[in-house]
Amino acid sequence: MQNPLSPIGAAYVRVSTNDQTELSPDAQVREIKKAANADGIFIPQEFIFIEEKGVSGRRADNRKQFQRMISIAKSQPSPFQYLYLWKFSRFARNQEESTFYKSVLRKKCGITIKSVSEPIMDGMFGRLIESIIEWFDEYYSFNLSGEVTRGMTEKALREGYQTSPCLGYEAVGGGKPFIINEKEYPIVEFIHQSYHNGLDLSSIARNANQRGYLTKRGNPFDRRAIERILKNRFYIGIVTWKDISFHGSHEVRHSVSDIFQDNQERLKREYRPKSRREVSDCKHWASGLLTCGYCGASLGFNTGGFQCWKYAKGLHRESCYISVEKAETLILQSLENVLFDSSRQYSYTKKSAPDKSRELDFFKTALLKNSGKMTRIKQAYENGIDSLEEYKNHKERLEKERKELETTLHQLNMKQKKEKKEDELHHCRLQNAYDLLSDSSIDQETKGNALRSVIKKIVYDKKEGKLKFFYY
Repeated sequence: MQNPLSPIGAAYVRVSTNDQTELSPDAQVREIKKAANADGIFIPQEFIFIEEKGVSGRRADNRKQFQRMISIAKSQPSPFQYLYLWKFSRFARNQEESTFYKSVLRKKCGITIKSVSEPIMDGMFGRLIESIIEWFDEYYSFNLSGEVTRGMTEKALREGYQTSPCLGYEAVGGGKPFIINEKEYPIVEFIHQSYHNGLDLSSIARNANQRGYLTKRGNPFDRRAIERILKNRFYIGIVTWKDISFHGSHEVRHSVSDIFQDNQERLKREYRPKSRREVSDCKHWASGLLTCGYCGASLGFNTGGFQCWKYAKGLHRESCYISVEKAETLILQSLENVLFDSSRQYSYTKKSAPDKSRELDFFKTALLKNSGKMTRIKQAYENGIDSLEEYKNHKERLEKERKELETTLHQLNMKQKKEKKEDELHHCRLQNAYDLLSDSSIDQETKGNALRSVIKKIVYDKKEGKLKFFYY
């Protein structure tokens, strides 16, 4: 029975996942109550704060029960006068936070903090011993973290599996290859195949949620979760931990691996600025591309036309309205100009890219000079100017130089062919976009994706009555 005159205490319990000799939460509570009873302190059940297993002591904001305890303690007056811990390290392994929160409890709340397994005397000397214990606990925590990281690095270098399994896989322990989870893997196949078939990320997320699919953590899908799965190279056999990668021996299925690279190319090709919505989220295939020439804000789609959303909300005076019919006509005209106007030339040029034709000419000239040098050293040997040994050395040096020049020239030629092929592919995308936009039977989403594959943004200059197109 509680003595009505007994002071009220509280208990804070947290289990360290790294200490194999650590007492269980129940054992800690039992020992704390035993010590409190010996001191004549009563600890009611509602003031026993037990942190979930595995919660780190390095940061106080991650510990829900700790924050709840501090909040209750700061009530005026504080409902308890003593706080019991199994060890001071259970309070915090970060000395800065430990000092701050202990100061709050002691000075502002008038609470006495006691460690059951590390009893210390009262007064300044006791506080000094407590600080030394805290310094040691923080050192131990940082040192342990370094040891764990080194161990994990060594395990990764030995091609061991240690990361959390991604959707579709489950761990078997001991660093062994993950195995396929037959219930989850169909979700991964659905995501990759849907994207390969042309759906955008938001559409896939909505469809996955409608089917009742969940992420590895049991949450509904959003576009970011879909993108992470599409980019995860684990599905093609590559295991990555920090900056260490290796080709794992886990099972990889062709239903995903065969289309993985195609999906990566589409992700790169369909660049989407953070502010732009997915096509499936838009009411018109040009929505999200059209921007206001006055302020740069997006033009929102309303029945019959597009209008700057800032103007619609009264944030600036100038209207930037353009009808749907006029916008569609000008977009098609721009694509026609790019494709069919022979008087204009369009090419893709990378920033700071060197002049390829000058590079080729330089190395071709260098090869001709090398050939001329070879002729001259041969003549010098035949005329008795150079010895046989000197001739061999000169010849070996020039042959090495020639091979390097030929290799570089071959690489430049291959690069030029690849860029020419990319230009042809870009032209094909332009033609494809034009054909789809011109066809009234094609759905909005297909049209929108086609247009976004070639155009970065469209600025409507209301004063001039023109649309300015920015192509990729």
